[in-house]
Amino acid sequence: MNIGTCVSFFSMEGMEEKLAALMKNNFSFCQLISWCPDAWTDENAASLKALLEKYGVTVSAFWCGWEGPCEWNFYAGQLTLGLVPPEYRATRIRNLCNGADFAMKLGITDVITHMGFIPENPYDPNFGGFCVAVKQVAAHLKANGQYLLFETGQETPVAMLRCFETVGCDNLGINLDTANLILYGKANPADALDVFGKYVRNLHAKDGCYPTNGHDLGCETRIGEGKVDFKRVFQKLHDLGYNSHVTIEREISGDRQLSDILDAREYLQNIINEIYNG
Repeated sequence: MNIGTCVSFFSMEGMEEKLAALMKNNFSFCQLISWCPDAWTDENAASLKALLEKYGVTVSAFWCGWEGPCEWNFYAGQLTLGLVPPEYRATRIRNLCNGADFAMKLGITDVITHMGFIPENPYDPNFGGFCVAVKQVAAHLKANGQYLLFETGQETPVAMLRCFETVGCDNLGINLDTANLILYGKANPADALDVFGKYVRNLHAKDGCYPTNGHDLGCETRIGEGKVDFKRVFQKLHDLGYNSHVTIEREISGDRQLSDILDAREYLQNIINEIYNG
């Protein structure tokens, strides 16, 4: 199993330093995260591909952001996130397709995004239009030989599964964020695997706690200090036959971020060794 971390891509400025830091800290895998459509140029793809080869870094997935407002809470988030809000849908379909084309030039097959608060009610009038939009993006990626991965969190596992069944494309998958399901109060990740485990193609190893009010998400924590039962998660993944990428995500900045990521790698590697090699 390959343990990596996240690398943000805004422009080519500073990318060599970021990849050199990965190598210095003995990471050879990463997810590339980008919210900057203006940076998804042919020139940048060629330059970035050369740097990835220079530093021996394999990108497990391209995390594709989109234009327009985004607020990460239970109220404004319903109106601003992903492909769910109709008023932003056309722009974000274009963003996701353009991001996938950029990823293809880097040889990346998995494209991840947050889809938004998928309606739990299948009779919600917005559910059908949302599924049509997902199908349009998935078809574009299918032509590229790529998978469209939903990052977990804003929807219940059943709502995500229902979307997959409704869209009916065979190139849909999941980036399991172990903490997001808890931070959004939707599920715990180990039990969620009983619902959608066969679709998991990558995961964010992250930890956190449940919400304590009806407006704000729960708080992210260092791995091992929140509510995620990583032993159960990895045992379920092992039982499902998953043996691919584990991407550590720590959503803070500064020196502590790196320290927490390195500690998380050791913590996770010990669990993986016990379950997969024990």
